[in-house]
Amino acid sequence: MNWVETLRTGAGAIVSHRLRSILTVLGILIGIAAVILTVGLGEGAQANVNSAIQALGTNLLVVSPGSTTSGGVRGGSGSSNTLTLTDANALQSHLDAPDIAAVAPTAQRTMSMTAASANWTAPVVGTTTSYLGVRNRQLTEGSFFSNSDVASQNQVAVLGPTTAANLFGFADPVGQTVNINGVPFRVSGVLTSAGSSSSTNQDDMAVVPVTTAQNQLFGGTTRNSVSSIYLEATNKDTLSAAYQEANSLLLGTHQITNPTQADFSITSQSSILSTATSVDKTLTVLLAGIAAISLLVGGIGVMNIMLVSVTERVREIGLRKALGATPGVIRAQFLVEASILGIAGGVGGVVLGVIGAEVIPSVTSNAVSISVLATVGAVIVAAGIGVVFGVYPASRAARLSPIDALRSE
Repeated sequence: MNWVETLRTGAGAIVSHRLRSILTVLGILIGIAAVILTVGLGEGAQANVNSAIQALGTNLLVVSPGSTTSGGVRGGSGSSNTLTLTDANALQSHLDAPDIAAVAPTAQRTMSMTAASANWTAPVVGTTTSYLGVRNRQLTEGSFFSNSDVASQNQVAVLGPTTAANLFGFADPVGQTVNINGVPFRVSGVLTSAGSSSSTNQDDMAVVPVTTAQNQLFGGTTRNSVSSIYLEATNKDTLSAAYQEANSLLLGTHQITNPTQADFSITSQSSILSTATSVDKTLTVLLAGIAAISLLVGGIGVMNIMLVSVTERVREIGLRKALGATPGVIRAQFLVEASILGIAGGVGGVVLGVIGAEVIPSVTSNAVSISVLATVGAVIVAAGIGVVFGVYPASRAARLSPIDALRSE
């Protein structure tokens, strides 16, 4: 018997038991679709994190204050007020830090805002004119505040698109007045959307001159402190040198001789990206492992169906062997049947996975990335499942004695 006849016979056996074959294929189909969607969700999350962090610039450093200690209990990183505008000004020295191109200190508090009858609560970020360049932000309309606005503590604000929409709706906010914590500010511009993560919405904020924020909005004994200082290296190749310069300069200005006792920390976008990607990969592997269990169940289903098929077709097997069919031919037929079931499940799983990749983002706003390599691999894995789990039933059929098979009822 040639391979064409073997394929025809195997396909005929599957078609003759449609319901049973469909149920078998369904187990593999669900498993393949689950693996594709799980891996796709993980890759989509990694791509989102990558693009969000890369959008801030590959040559960005972030200086954060240290932690507080109260009653022997240490607060989290950034809970102290160890960074000030003086530190930011010192980092702008091209003599002491030649590899730092720009510095943007930020002081941030969450405050209530009102505009006419609308009200909204969002973070208020006090910063300098370097903010746009260092944070890689653009304006949709209007203009950013100037150095003279910072020096004169002018009441001017630039809104994020989410904040602007909640305060002014469809009206043009530029030139309008927004009251921040009761203080009137003129809206000079609106930022371009930068997206959001699970913890931060970069579109929901009001950006004002840092001097205005500290003296007219925040006040208190910590008015001169800043939440963080963003540093832009001259290029990505000088990022390490900029890190060393910033670290050395801040240790000096804070009069710290032991670097292990530094009351600040400096992180780079690459380290943040590496950590976020590592977490996403771990979750992807975990979820993919759980989904792969369903593939195992599907494989066991294939084996079970093939064993039942062998039992039902004992007389057929005996007759074919009596007519000269070799054990290899019998084995090949049952392996072909198992492979067809596996491939059918794989193709169906890929189709279901692709449909899911189109539907899920519209429902959950989570991106799903489907790669051609993963799709082809899924079909190969499905075929492999059919072969692997079909070996035992095929071997059992090939070992049947023709005489015993013909005597079977």
